Amino acid sequence: MKTPTSLIPLINKSLFKVQPRVMKELRQWRRLALAIPDPEIRRQALLSIDTKAFHCQGGAILGLLAGDDYSAAIRFIVAYQTISDYLDNLCDRSTSLDPADFAALHESMAAALLLQEPRFDYYRFRREREDGGYLAALIAACRQILGRLPRYELIAAAVEELSLSYRRLQVYKHVINEERVPLLEKFFAEYQDRLPPMQWYEFSACTGSTLGIFALVANAFNPTLTSDLVDKLKRAYFPWVQGLHILLDYLIDQDEDRQGGDLNFCFFYQNPEEMETRLVHFYRQAQAAIASLPEAQFHLYVVRGLLGTYLADRKVSRQDEVRRLAGRLLPLTGWQGVVLYLHCYAYRRLKVGQASCPVNNFS
Repeated sequence: MKTPTSLIPLINKSLFKVQPRVMKELRQWRRLALAIPDPEIRRQALLSIDTKAFHCQGGAILGLLAGDDYSAAIRFIVAYQTISDYLDNLCDRSTSLDPADFAALHESMAAALLLQEPRFDYYRFRREREDGGYLAALIAACRQILGRLPRYELIAAAVEELSLSYRRLQVYKHVINEERVPLLEKFFAEYQDRLPPMQWYEFSACTGSTLGIFALVANAFNPTLTSDLVDKLKRAYFPWVQGLHILLDYLIDQDEDRQGGDLNFCFFYQNPEEMETRLVHFYRQAQAAIASLPEAQFHLYVVRGLLGTYLADRKVSRQDEVRRLAGRLLPLTGWQGVVLYLHCYAYRRLKVGQASCPVNNFS
C-alpha cells in the first residue's frame, strides 16, 4: 500500500484503515486494564485510554508511512502512546512528588525501545504497585514490533534520543511547583547551543511529543531506509513538528490548566501577540523542515492536520482569545488545511462525541 499523497485518499485511509485499527488496539488494552488488581492504577489506566485516545488516533496516521505494514506500525504507535498517556496520568495524579518515582516509571518507555527488555521494577518508589502485568504487556507489544523491523539498527539511537528528552521532561514537569521551572531551564541550557533560537518553554514543548519516534519506526519497515533519511526525519520532527504539536496542545488547554494550577508553556509568552507570532513561526519552520523529505506531501498533511486536530477541539470555542487566534491560524494551512479541520471537527462531534474515542463502550 502506497503512502497517500493526495488529500481524499488520506482521509479515506484514515477513516477506513487507520482508525478501525486504532480502536481494535485500544479495546484490547482496555480489556487488560480492567483486570488490573490495584484500584488506583486501574482507574488511571482506564482514564488514560478513555480520555486521551485521540493521541493514538492522531499519531497513528504516521503508521501509513509503513506501507503494507501499517497495521504493525499502528500496533506499536498505540502501545507506545498508551504507555505515555498512562504514565502521564500516574504522575499527574501521583501520591508522591518524587522525581525518582517519575524517572523509574518512565524507564518503561526506554525498555519498550530495546529488543531485549531489562528487568526493572518500574513501580519501586510508589505505594500502588500491582498492575497485573499491564505495563509489561505494553512494553512487550512495542518490542515485538521493533523486532520485526528490517532496519531497526538505523533508527535505534535516534528514537532513544527522542525518548530520553521526552522522559526527562516528564520527570521535571511533575516535581513540586518550585522546582519545575529551574529544572526545565537547566534542561534547556544543555541543548541550547544545538538549537535554533527559542525559549526554554518552547524547547520543553519540542521534547514533549512522540511524533518523531512514530515517524522513524514507521519508516524503518522499509528495507531501503538510509541513515541519511533517519537524520533528516529526526531533524524535521525535532524541534519543529514536535514543538508545533505540543504548543497547540497547551494552547487549547490554557483555561483548564489555569483553573487547575497546572504548568502550561503558553503562559510564559509575554502576551497573546507574541504567542501568535511564535506559533506561526513554528508552523512555517515545520513546513520548511519537511520539504526535503521523501513523501513530503504526506508530512505536510501531518503538519496541517495538527492545526486541524487541535483547532477543531471543543475547548477552542470556550476560550475567546484562543478562538480568535484559531481564526487567524487556520488560513495559514490553505484550503487543504481547512478540509482537514472540517474533517476533524465533524469526526470529533459525530463519531467521537466528547473528544475521546468510544472504547469505553467495549468492556
